[in-house]
Amino acid sequence: MAARQSRTRSRRRPAHAAAAAIAAAAFLAAGPGVAVGEPAAPDPTPAFGAYLDYGPRGVARMAALSHWLGGAELRVGHTYLPGDRWSNIEGAPGFLDVWADWRTRKADRMLVLNVPMMERNEAHVDDDEVRDLLRQGAAGRFDHHFRALAERLVALKVPDTVLVLGWEMNGTTYTHRCGPDPEAWKTYWNRIVTTMRAVPGQKFRFDFAPSRGRDAVPWTRCYPGDATVDIIGMDSYDQPRGMSFDEQVKEPYGLQAHVDFAKAHGKPVSYPEWGLFRNGDNAAYMRRMLAWMDEHKPVYNTVTDYCPHGVWQCDDNPRSTAVYRSVLFGRVDEPEPTAPTPTEPTTPTAPPVPPVPSTVPEPPAGCSPLELGDWVEYWLGGKLCMRLDWYARDK
Repeated sequence: MAARQSRTRSRRRPAHAAAAAIAAAAFLAAGPGVAVGEPAAPDPTPAFGAYLDYGPRGVARMAALSHWLGGAELRVGHTYLPGDRWSNIEGAPGFLDVWADWRTRKADRMLVLNVPMMERNEAHVDDDEVRDLLRQGAAGRFDHHFRALAERLVALKVPDTVLVLGWEMNGTTYTHRCGPDPEAWKTYWNRIVTTMRAVPGQKFRFDFAPSRGRDAVPWTRCYPGDATVDIIGMDSYDQPRGMSFDEQVKEPYGLQAHVDFAKAHGKPVSYPEWGLFRNGDNAAYMRRMLAWMDEHKPVYNTVTDYCPHGVWQCDDNPRSTAVYRSVLFGRVDEPEPTAPTPTEPTTPTAPPVPPVPSTVPEPPAGCSPLELGDWVEYWLGGKLCMRLDWYARDK
């Protein structure tokens, strides 16, 4: 994506099999659920959720976020396949299992999975190499990886997963970007969809999700066609600096252009990624974006819930957090009743927003935390520390 669209994604990290097993056990113990063998047809009611973590922690946190929202139903679980190597894009054992278990516990839940179209997807591969890779993909070189992913999802009993394939292709961030060769990109997308739809038992929906605005290329140049696109999504953050929500609606290839394009092609919309960004704690953006989605009724939306974008896991945005919580508190997304409106309010009133509890453990007294880097600390579950009085201990 272009400079104005770039953002850090440090929370999207692959899950280790052992960590997945531990988190899955914790999640299963946290609350009751009724397994369903075959997922039911998708519910037409708009669904919402949040991206809470790349790996199994994201599953474990959904119940806590629902509680914070007064029992509101988080019907969408959203994660990303690691784009570092093909074996992970195929759905490495231990990564998708916990997400599939969450999905199959209730018939009306939805699993949204972002799928990279290339390995080394965030390795800053230059345009010439991207162009060559897209042409190889268009010729069928990578089909077997996506067949393996489709078979994996069907085997996990989540054949109705929504696949956000090649997201933000109109930018410059990802190796699976469209700009170096839009025609090859579209042919490659169509090959992937055709390959995955050929797997017996699949019921996938494919979400074409550019970033809002023109970015590196107009996203309409990348649209692969109505035959292979089920949902037309858009990743829309509060940026660039100083842009009002009205401008985000009216800009070329912006929010209004998105819904107009989807309507012209007979497709529903979605918002796989949205949240705060360049304009800080912007309560007006939060209020307007929530109202926009209520008006245009996307298939689903998932706020990106980590700093600087989020509201629950980020205490930098208290005003926006209050808006988000007050609007969604107690929401269950049930159809509007046909009976006369009752005199008693049907939506619970949200209490004041409490401080977001820190997920970082406090070091013990006399202990100095060691800076080992985000990646190491993620897998260790926190910082290591060294006692300051080690030299005074008895030997």
